[in-house]
Amino acid sequence: MLNKNVIDEINSKVSEILQQSPAKDIEKNVKVLLSGVFTQLDLVTRDEFDIQQEVLQQTREKSMILEGKVAKLEDQLGLTGSQAPAAEVTEQPKEI
Repeated sequence: MLNKNVIDEINSKVSEILQQSPAKDIEKNVKVLLSGVFTQLDLVTRDEFDIQQEVLQQTREKSMILEGKVAKLEDQLGLTGSQAPAAEVTEQPKEI
């Protein structure tokens, strides 16, 4: 089994070599390049996506409640399907 000091020394030498090599510059350049590409793609973070998904779910729930209230009011007024104003039929978006 290798001595712990030998392992630490090898690790430090490898780190030193990598710090002095062009690999560090390449890594830095790639990060800058990818950052620029991601900025141009107009991406959103996962947190922003989750927040918008929750807002959408709350809006759907409120819409369903309001649809129920409208139906109840129509019943109270005695409106039937032929007397009620035509409502737009919209397709519900699929859950992601």
